[in-house]
Amino acid sequence: MRMPDQIEGRPPAPLWRRLLPLAAIGAGIVTFFALGLDDYLSFEELRKHRSELMAFVAGMHGEAILLFVLAYAAATAFSVPGAIVLTLSGGFLFGALEGTAATVIGATAGATTLFIAARTALGDTLKAKAGPWLAKLEAGFRENAFSYLLVLRLVPAFPFFAVNLAAPILGVPLKTFVLATLIGIIPGTFVFTSIGAGLGSIFDSMEEFSLKGALTPEVLTALAGLSLLSLLPVIVKKAKARRAVRL
Repeated sequence: MRMPDQIEGRPPAPLWRRLLPLAAIGAGIVTFFALGLDDYLSFEELRKHRSELMAFVAGMHGEAILLFVLAYAAATAFSVPGAIVLTLSGGFLFGALEGTAATVIGATAGATTLFIAARTALGDTLKAKAGPWLAKLEAGFRENAFSYLLVLRLVPAFPFFAVNLAAPILGVPLKTFVLATLIGIIPGTFVFTSIGAGLGSIFDSMEEFSLKGALTPEVLTALAGLSLLSLLPVIVKKAKARRAVRL
């Protein structure tokens, strides 16, 4: 996919203009920490303001979901810490199904924003400096971009923001990125949101919440199985290519 400044007859935009989107994201991150907003992304704050939050959701349900989606999109675009807390909060406030839908929409919107910003600012510059090795890596990745991205989204071990930044550098088309992100984060999001839906009983019992205890081996095995399943088209394609070479 060619960038707007790559259209024939149009000179490339100045570097400072291409860096503006990432500069805005950087400014947002600095502002986030300068205002101490990271202190509010904790289970203790969720427990402390539980009554007010539940009352707001009950009285203005639609507005509450919209604000949550916007907040999650902003947090994802700015790559600020606290995604787990936000995801669990979605389940706590809206239940497993609505919380999953709101989180998936917000995360996909925020990831797409960061993807476009990185592609605009870094794509061509890094390709020009990296040399032919990046072109080979890009060609291999783009051939099975959807399957590879799906694996990266399904496995929680891969940092979400790192994938958002790497995908545009590897030349992943925007449509493929959005679709793989939207589909790939649903299983993991549903797991975490379902856990969040049970936070109320934990708060009532005054117990300490532990995410490690919630992520059972069965859950992790299921996510790993889904990631392997998403690689099946790649495996089949490579097997057919090898068979064709032998023939």
